[in-house]
Amino acid sequence: MYNDRIDSDNNTQVARTLAQSDETSGPADSPGFNPSISGRFTDRVIYGSILVSLFAISFCGISGGMFQPIVEAAQVSRWSRLVMSISILWALMGTAFLLFRTVLWLIYRPFPSATPANAPSLTVIIPAYNEGAMVKQAINSVLSASYPREKLEVLAIDDGSKDNTWSHIREAASKHPHLVTTVRFPENRGKRAALGEGFRKARGEVVVTVDSDSVIDSNTLLAVAGPFRDPRVGAVAGKVIVLNRDQGIIPKMLKVQFILAFDMLRAVQSTYSTVYCCPGALSAYRSSAVRLVLSRWLNQTFLGVPCTYGEDRSLTNFVLSEGFDTVYQRTARVHTIVPWTYEKLCKMYLRWNRSYIRETIHFWKIIWKRPLWPRAISLIDLLITNIRYPISYLNLALFVTLSINRPTTVINLFSVIGLFSALNMAYYLRSERSWDFLYGILYSYFSFLALFWIFPYAFITVRAKSWMTR
Repeated sequence: MYNDRIDSDNNTQVARTLAQSDETSGPADSPGFNPSISGRFTDRVIYGSILVSLFAISFCGISGGMFQPIVEAAQVSRWSRLVMSISILWALMGTAFLLFRTVLWLIYRPFPSATPANAPSLTVIIPAYNEGAMVKQAINSVLSASYPREKLEVLAIDDGSKDNTWSHIREAASKHPHLVTTVRFPENRGKRAALGEGFRKARGEVVVTVDSDSVIDSNTLLAVAGPFRDPRVGAVAGKVIVLNRDQGIIPKMLKVQFILAFDMLRAVQSTYSTVYCCPGALSAYRSSAVRLVLSRWLNQTFLGVPCTYGEDRSLTNFVLSEGFDTVYQRTARVHTIVPWTYEKLCKMYLRWNRSYIRETIHFWKIIWKRPLWPRAISLIDLLITNIRYPISYLNLALFVTLSINRPTTVINLFSVIGLFSALNMAYYLRSERSWDFLYGILYSYFSFLALFWIFPYAFITVRAKSWMTR
């Protein structure tokens, strides 16, 4: 995550995690499960559990059984009954759409990787600001990747760092001067400007962006180049995995959340060639597509204010606006540093939510250019996903009111949260086979209790320009 420097006392922990990163290589390697039970039978049990749970939730919701205790508590006023009726209707719509998403998720398949023989020329851009020694790890992971050296170039850009980032960039580059080109800004210009400089200098047919606090797997470059054999593909999103998962309970929760947000949802979106955000940690772009939108992207404004963050979702939107497809490549993996304190987590989510608000509005303007099938699914997705915000906050107000006179309402609400979070964990288990799914259930309650304020505050301050480093 650009501009989110790792503190020096965390370098040992990061190095240890890097050494253990092979643990995330697949379900059979995940701690806590016997590899012998990982196979088709286990997959079928998990698939069956997901489908049965979805049908059970739908049936109980329609019959009223699941929400009955809450509905009874809400029969105190016309307003509360109206809010509850709208909420149940939305929950049923969301469950039906989740069932549809599940089908798409099950049919998703990664693209074949490129081979050394057919791999396109490729430029990797690594922008850095006050990243310290971690930027060297990022560069070295790219240089260690399996990719034909005659087709690879690396651009490492120091965005006016005030620490020793530049010395680490030069040290990494000095060992491979024929592969690594370095650029140093005299002052900080922002990540978008650093990437823009890289895009202008890039000579590759495909340009890959990697955050300076992230490391890639050895096969990632070949994997991320694979989808570009289809001339309709303009951008590819990689799979983002938490690197510092042993640094505290927040990274452990985010490890699970990232699998659901960055793997499941992008796999679904990839089936209709409309991934909404190719993440900054690892994305690839067709150079010709970027050149079409580079000037507009660099000079983007929102409500009269220059856009200084959310460059990844923004660039994805601009690529989509030119008629290209955006897809997800599960086999292209990057391990990235995530926040490990509540304050740092809130800053990250504030940036993400402000960008989400701005780029969702942008996406509404370009969605009509998409083919019929992607357009229809995207419209339904946007409707069901975004209507949750007013409904969620109406429900929060309702439950606070009801809990004053009937404290058992809190128990009923927490039971429903637990039920849906347990269902989400079935999706996680299908991908990871790890007891870490328990942290995913914990995250559901943590998000409800400690992060509820993020979106409304982001909405109110959407014009803010501060990057908010962690």
